[in-house]
Amino acid sequence: MIKDAIAKLADRASLTEQEAESVMLEIMDGGASPAQIAAYLMGLRLKGETVEEIAGSVQAMRAKAVRIAVGDPLIVDTCGTGGDGAHTFNISTTTALVVAGTGLTVAKHGNRSVSSKSGSADVLSALGVKIELPTERVADCLNEVGIGFLFAPLYHGTMKHCAGPRQEMGIRTMLNLLGPLTNPAGATIQVLGVYEGRLTSLLGNVLMHLGSQHCFVVHGMDGLDEITLTATTQVSEAKGGILANYMLDPAEFGLTLVPAKQLAGGTAQENAAITRDILQGRKGPKRDIVCLN
Repeated sequence: MIKDAIAKLADRASLTEQEAESVMLEIMDGGASPAQIAAYLMGLRLKGETVEEIAGSVQAMRAKAVRIAVGDPLIVDTCGTGGDGAHTFNISTTTALVVAGTGLTVAKHGNRSVSSKSGSADVLSALGVKIELPTERVADCLNEVGIGFLFAPLYHGTMKHCAGPRQEMGIRTMLNLLGPLTNPAGATIQVLGVYEGRLTSLLGNVLMHLGSQHCFVVHGMDGLDEITLTATTQVSEAKGGILANYMLDPAEFGLTLVPAKQLAGGTAQENAAITRDILQGRKGPKRDIVCLN
């Protein structure tokens, strides 16, 4: 299947959702060579991924993922694509803790850092969280406490076949988009930050197509993959089968814009200290951006 897909992409033709799902299943089953995987990903990138191609790939990943059973039907996730190169503190991870404090169930999906000093797994480890808990224990956390961390490598083991080609290619591909779309607990309420403005509408349509309940796909006009406090934010909001695209201004919430340096983070230990300060009530731009998200 992957050979046929590569040939189709070489002619700038798009794949159907079913074709994309079949190719991803073939990749995850170990049926594609590293060269074929790289050619496939590059073909998609050069042509431009469609809603159907991403959705089909997501369906395959969801089918192969280790799943977590959660009693609450309303599951929230704040996982984003990362890769914005902004070197802020861990905004979405801190946001997840605050959201859980409001009584919502948060299944925080994430990984170690790829492009920054501290990914969600890194900062949570620094905070004392055991990120590699067995699935059953994470389910207990979600059902009893209302928050749990889903360490991506433990739930998407079949994606190991993409690791080599992805590292050797060294560029963003569709794989950068799939993680936030494949929450193992089946989160249907999301705030998903993306590294490019063009992706908000694209992923908003993907989430709507896949049946998400209420999602915000966001991109700060300063390049941040969060709702930012240094500029306006481009938002695609998917709810009830309708996608609304708009700009969000912090001034609407009574907040003033701040220089990017006031949102800067550092190592995992430094970011953990920032998160503790915010949770203990320290006021300032860092707390404001968490509240905004």
